[in-house]
Amino acid sequence: MNVLLFAGLKEKIGDSRVKLPVEEKITAGELRELIYASFPQVEGDVFQIACNEAFVKDGHLIESGDEVALIPPVSGG
Repeated sequence: MNVLLFAGLKEKIGDSRVKLPVEEKITAGELRELIYASFPQVEGDVFQIACNEAFVKDGHLIESGDEVALIPPVSGG
């Protein structure tokens, strides 16, 4: 599964996209835990998960062909 990264997550991981070993389906919450386990430098960071351009809750089922993005809170002025 390809996952797009934005802002601070992109900077901490060092890329704008990562490929994760997910074959078919995963919940957004399971994806969050997989991100924390795969990239310890972002463990505990807060981010929202978007699936097919819509924010989803942790119970949402993500399928292998979905477009997934991780978006941290944005601040600034």
